[in-house]
Amino acid sequence: MDIAILHWIQENIVADWLTPLMRCITFFGEYGAGWILLALGLLIPKKTRWIGLSVGVALILGLLLGEFGIKNLICRPRPFVAEEMALLIPAPHGFSCPSGHTTSSFAAATSLFLYHKKWGAVALVMAGLVGFSRMYFFVHYLTDVLFGVALGIACALAARWIIGKIRAATLRKEQM
Repeated sequence: MDIAILHWIQENIVADWLTPLMRCITFFGEYGAGWILLALGLLIPKKTRWIGLSVGVALILGLLLGEFGIKNLICRPRPFVAEEMALLIPAPHGFSCPSGHTTSSFAAATSLFLYHKKWGAVALVMAGLVGFSRMYFFVHYLTDVLFGVALGIACALAARWIIGKIRAATLRKEQM
């Protein structure tokens, strides 16, 4: 079913006018760069510093668990390797599952959503588009993307818990 979905996307959605937009969207998730910039930007104002820290911790957890852990345990080949598909973007390296772009996107977007619903909702839409772009470009299966969504959300929840503990300890220390 995974490969059938990718072929359906190729036959029904991929279009010359849409591909440049999808390249921009997928590039936003490249190495988590767009989300890292968001985290750094949130660290600057004191008002959003804890949010930026939470986004950063979620991104680091996603990187460690997804890229350095789970991908190397599952070792799933990418769809373009299995199907010998010509790509519209440079071929990514490494294994397919979970999608790192999707993991980082949902880790950051969910972290933001946990603190600020409006900004977070916009970020979650962007995260969804990043995940879809990975299927659009035939570099991840739907299950890779769904695994990335779940892992990203889990990393965001863990980061929120970690930052909550650090913040509480910091506040207790300041009150002494």
